[in-house]
Amino acid sequence: MKKRLLITRRLPTAVEGRANRDYSVVQNPNDVQMTAEEVIKAAAEVDALMITITDKMPADVIEALPEHIKTISTFSIGFDHIDLKATAARGIQVGNAPHGVTVATAEIAMLLILGSARRAAEGEQMIRSEAWPGWAPLQLVGQRLDNKKLGIYGFGKIGQALAQRARGFEMEIHYHDIVRQPPEKEKGAIFHETLDSLLAVSQFLSINAPSTPETRYFLNTETIDKLPAGAVVVNSARGDLVNDEDLISALKSGRLSYAGLDVFAGEPKIHDGYYNLPNTFLLPHLGSAAIEARNQMGFEALENVDAALAGKQMPYKV
Repeated sequence: MKKRLLITRRLPTAVEGRANRDYSVVQNPNDVQMTAEEVIKAAAEVDALMITITDKMPADVIEALPEHIKTISTFSIGFDHIDLKATAARGIQVGNAPHGVTVATAEIAMLLILGSARRAAEGEQMIRSEAWPGWAPLQLVGQRLDNKKLGIYGFGKIGQALAQRARGFEMEIHYHDIVRQPPEKEKGAIFHETLDSLLAVSQFLSINAPSTPETRYFLNTETIDKLPAGAVVVNSARGDLVNDEDLISALKSGRLSYAGLDVFAGEPKIHDGYYNLPNTFLLPHLGSAAIEARNQMGFEALENVDAALAGKQMPYKV
């Protein structure tokens, strides 16, 4: 008999097809986010859980799962929604999907940079509100990207993929991370040993770091004041790396010229101050929203389940 797998959200057709081929799938048919109580109840009838980043797994939820659940695979690169201390205490293997998001998220980061530099959101709003008076020499004048300094905070796979794309716009690449990459991965990018050093040169700052106790809310008034005047900040990583009040204040004052944001603390509810702030380019967490990325994420998440239920270590164990 096929083993039973809970999938908490609707996934791409190819992913669901593979899951149904190999497992007896218990699936949320309406793609409405399951409550913790619903997940716990459904877990009693399955052998493994395949969750998404919207399924919060704090310690109390982990502890309430049936004793036989030893496998959780998340359809995401991030795993900050899972209490790993609680899963370790229960002997539960946890895996993520780390590779599928790289190119797609780097593309979104580049879109945020370009959209912010050229004031794309303001232009689209002008068109959609039928308020465009016609071409004018000073209308929505932005800035070019060539010869600008791009600071990348977090130079993992996504940061490196962003750097590759930004080179095509002739940007000068700078980065800071906890470790320096070898020359073949830097490809000419300039390493900064400290975040302060990176901030000082970043005319554009792209946030590509994970959410950790050390990085959480790192972008605040203190760090913003270390950026060049009129800098642009973009975030395609995690919303809780940014102090919203401080960022909004800097955008209102002109200390920063623009912000491009794909992620937000507390999403989908975001800080009210963003809604009517013209110098923002806002996207609804589209980082991995490319079919190629979502398929690969699903296949990687399923590979974790395959291995764990076969008594092996997950290939993408966190």
